[in-house]
Amino acid sequence: MVRCGKTVCDVGTDHAYLPSYLILNGVCPEAVASDIGEGPLENAAKTVSAYGLENKITLRLSDGLWNIGEKDADDIVLCGMGGELMVRIISETPWLKNACKHLVCQPMSHAEDLRRYFAENGFTIEKESVCEDSGRAYIALSAYYTGERQSFPPGYYYCGKLPVTTDNLARSYVEKQSLRLKKRLEGIKNNEDFSLESKSLSEALEDIERMLENADG
Repeated sequence: MVRCGKTVCDVGTDHAYLPSYLILNGVCPEAVASDIGEGPLENAAKTVSAYGLENKITLRLSDGLWNIGEKDADDIVLCGMGGELMVRIISETPWLKNACKHLVCQPMSHAEDLRRYFAENGFTIEKESVCEDSGRAYIALSAYYTGERQSFPPGYYYCGKLPVTTDNLARSYVEKQSLRLKKRLEGIKNNEDFSLESKSLSEALEDIERMLENADG
């Protein structure tokens, strides 16, 4: 999903494997590898040195994008963190509200929070996909700022634009989301303190099940 020829910033880079890969394979000319911890940046420096990329990759100590400037990167990659943290990082970075900037996100949990934030704050998700590693499904999404605020059916925030009709992995992921909502609903049923959440989740679950039925049809 990273655009060819653009400078990329990998937030929470850890060992800087991703920016190294992108440069070594001719996808990006330069990269910023950032992390909140000095330890991960030391690991990143070892990777950069091992591949002789010192002139291509800039290492930056940063909490989210606090120490990353608008001119430092065109594509911003947020991987291996929860959707809530991604929302915080993006909401704290006003310069991302620029149609020239591109976000690639891989939420490990609560992707629905990220999709909802995008919809309510003028970001458009152009593509989503699923991959599998060691038996676990991971989603990734590509988004741009358009300024257009959108509203979607309740199930969308849990399943997004995944191609359930053509991709078995995507369908499997959506089915797991359905199971996740059923378990949560079972856990809060008959508890008046969670009546609003129960109603919201029920509507989302019905929407997801309709989506799966339509895919079968």
